[in-house]
Amino acid sequence: MRVNLLFFASLADLTGHRTMGLDLENGSTIGDILTRLEADFPKLGAYRPILLTALNQEYVDHGHTVEDGDELAIFPSVSGGSDGAEASDLIRREPEQIYQITHRPIETRRIADELLRDEDGAVAIFEGVVRNNSKGKSTRHLVYEAYDSMALAKLEEIGRIIRDMWEIGAVGIIHRLGRLEIGEASVVVIVTSPHRRAAFDACHYAIDRLKKTVPIWKKEFFEDGELWIEGQE
Repeated sequence: MRVNLLFFASLADLTGHRTMGLDLENGSTIGDILTRLEADFPKLGAYRPILLTALNQEYVDHGHTVEDGDELAIFPSVSGGSDGAEASDLIRREPEQIYQITHRPIETRRIADELLRDEDGAVAIFEGVVRNNSKGKSTRHLVYEAYDSMALAKLEEIGRIIRDMWEIGAVGIIHRLGRLEIGEASVVVIVTSPHRRAAFDACHYAIDRLKKTVPIWKKEFFEDGELWIEGQE
């Protein structure tokens, strides 16, 4: 059987591949695949404790069995990039919901105005912006990378969760990819609600969960080098 592999962030740098086809014996597990990859790329072994794997865009553990034609994504813990070519924007719209992966500047106010309902008395907006420093060093710019299709699905999942947990109105979750300059917004979460507490709490939960589960990474560029930020928050 044959499985299609996808590599992201520092693992793409380490292996020199973003995609790879791999022929396997029936009954092979993800752990078997990682062991085989480590034989070709020995440095991959150091990543084993922190590797995340997604089979057909769903997180699975390393003991999971793969089947012919499966798509297996292998990546380090998420925490927000690479210099790869820009892909097309992805957007999913439903009544009172907007989820988007984009390479364009995020128009926060326009989206909030679009989502706001007449019955809402509160709009909670979180903007994550690029700052000019990290770990005591001056940051020149950031580059964000994502497993685009899975990232969009996870944004939708977060939206469903907060709509079930709180009495809120509309939800918008947008993440930008590619190169971002200092002061630009990388991620925006917008929640409307009849009352402020629900909007605040849902917005807070959404950005925290996004940082932990959405497959997006960032690379920071400094005066003297660059660094992947992976699972460090």
